[in-house]
Amino acid sequence: MPPGGDNITMQQLMETMCALQEAVAASMVEIVASQAANEELGRTNEELRRDLKQTGERAVDERAPPVPLRTCPMSFSQAIMDTTFPITSLGPKVTFTGVEDLEAHLTAFHTQMMLTGGSNVVYCKLLMSMLADAALEWFVSLPERHITTFDQFATLFRE
Repeated sequence: MPPGGDNITMQQLMETMCALQEAVAASMVEIVASQAANEELGRTNEELRRDLKQTGERAVDERAPPVPLRTCPMSFSQAIMDTTFPITSLGPKVTFTGVEDLEAHLTAFHTQMMLTGGSNVVYCKLLMSMLADAALEWFVSLPERHITTFDQFATLFRE
């Protein structure tokens, strides 16, 4: 007799064992079904990875070739591009993005350049070096070798 005084009959013990066996059998069926579903998901996952890889490879192949970047703005004439100036001729460090007051920027630029001096080429290159954002995009969109003097550059800049 178990401690606590409850008598368990052999019949009750057999019924409990049969119920446990049925529960184990049902669990085994669920485990087998789960394994089959897992294997199916694994196959589907591999197919998707393979398809994605093939699609990615096709996308790379179908892309247009990259447009080569211009190494430096060539809107200046060859004479301007070929002329160098000493690093000591650096002018103002202000940038112009296209949002600022254009005339105020040019006036400040001319004033600074009068103080530091410089040639037509220095004026062109320093003004170009101050351009950023939309203003720089405008500059590099100009026809190649189009600008031959600072006056022409300033006129285009104003327009």
